Amino acid sequence: MNLLDLAVIVVYMAGTLGLGLALARGQATVRDYFATGRRAPWGVVMASIVATETSTATVLSVPGFAFGTDFTFLQLVFGYLAGRVLVTVLLLPGYFRGEYLTAYQVLAERFGAGVGRLAAAIFLATRNLADGLRLMAAGLVLGAALLTWPGASAAAAALAPGLAPSTTLLVVSILAVGAITIAYTFLGGVTAVLWTDLVQLAVYLGGSAIAAVVLLDLIPGGWPAVAAAGSEAGRFRLFDFSLDPTRSYTFWSGLVGGACLMFATHGTDQLIVQRYLCCRSRSGAARALLWSGALVLGQFLLFLVIGVMLHVYYTGQAPDLLAALSSGGQVQTDRVFPTFIVTELPAGLRGLMVAAIVAAAMSTLSSSLTASASTTLADFYLPATGGRRPARHYLRVARRATLGWGVVQTAVALAAIPVSQRIVDEVLGISSFTNGVILGVFLLGLVGYRRNATAYAGMASGAAVMLAVRLFTDVSWQWYVLIGAAFTLAAGWTADRAAAGKSAGNGRESAP
Repeated sequence: MNLLDLAVIVVYMAGTLGLGLALARGQATVRDYFATGRRAPWGVVMASIVATETSTATVLSVPGFAFGTDFTFLQLVFGYLAGRVLVTVLLLPGYFRGEYLTAYQVLAERFGAGVGRLAAAIFLATRNLADGLRLMAAGLVLGAALLTWPGASAAAAALAPGLAPSTTLLVVSILAVGAITIAYTFLGGVTAVLWTDLVQLAVYLGGSAIAAVVLLDLIPGGWPAVAAAGSEAGRFRLFDFSLDPTRSYTFWSGLVGGACLMFATHGTDQLIVQRYLCCRSRSGAARALLWSGALVLGQFLLFLVIGVMLHVYYTGQAPDLLAALSSGGQVQTDRVFPTFIVTELPAGLRGLMVAAIVAAAMSTLSSSLTASASTTLADFYLPATGGRRPARHYLRVARRATLGWGVVQTAVALAAIPVSQRIVDEVLGISSFTNGVILGVFLLGLVGYRRNATAYAGMASGAAVMLAVRLFTDVSWQWYVLIGAAFTLAAGWTADRAAAGKSAGNGRESAP
């Protein structure tokens, strides 16, 4: 890192904050703050959906996937496309039948306030825990970049003598990224989030595309050499038709499991549902969701191609660097793209790529803050106060909730610094099985069930089954949503039949 790289990072983060400040005007109600008054263009919403579902891990890990294996990751993306169609047809119409602020208000309307609040509480707990860890991941990238700055180690040692310089810079990075994200989200609400997401999408996709061009230029023979070497190494293999349920990234786990995962995350999770509620119409929301699938497909293709080019480059032109990336004889694939960024990209572009990786994290975090704050207000505070307070009171509460969840996520990120990577992976996996349970409850309502006991029985049974699956089986996480939703539906149906039979029996006993 040099002065130009640092300047690029600082300018980007200052520009993001400035954009949020500029969009802070014209908010009089919580509907303006959390849903733009339903005035957002569908193209901006589309960009925000893609930026929100793309985290720092995506930008770093997907190139690493192709580096170490092949193109089979795309089978999961095919499932993502099918899942978007299911959401558009089955769930999206319900969000435009009323003036909702969150997905869980729909559940409360169908099954009662208790069910809606339970689903909302599950969302708040899993979302803020997971995104606090994602904030830590962004801090790791920025902190590692700052550590290469001349004099950074000495400055870090002076700032916190009792800590390793890398730890001090990680803390500073977490606080910086967290503070800027909280600031523009707090002030500008979801309007600021949508438009900064558009900028962040352009930054990380543009930076990745430029990095791909630079990488291709470093490989003698250009693309024909990449195609030949990649094919010989099997890096372009796309389909795996294995029926083994313990294996991830097969055709069946990708298409079926990926569709169910997308059905849940983009159909019932407030993080994405909030985007639809910003659109001017249901048709606009449908366009945003479906076209985001095409953009996601192109994005993952770019990342996978970068991974194949990295494989060709390091095995052919830089085998010594490849050895340096190995641990116990195994290449740490997630480190390959960041290493290329630091060691091979020219000044300025290197800073842009670090900014791009941070941008991917900020887009997810800002969306998480508005989703958490809207859930807190609409599913808990508004019902508790009966909506009797002035509009400006609720707007103040909305901003305070945004700030509060920002502090929570920052605290989670700081607390996770000494935690081992394995534990981090386990915590992040929580959402894999809760998504299926929530989807199952939504489907119970979709097919017509209304008893709150039906929903509670389904959720309890689905959660118990998923806990057993996670603890006692090796089933791939890509099947979790399908299993969780299926058992939630089955248990809810059984409970409803039993309740209906009991009601019928009581009716017969009391008949003359």
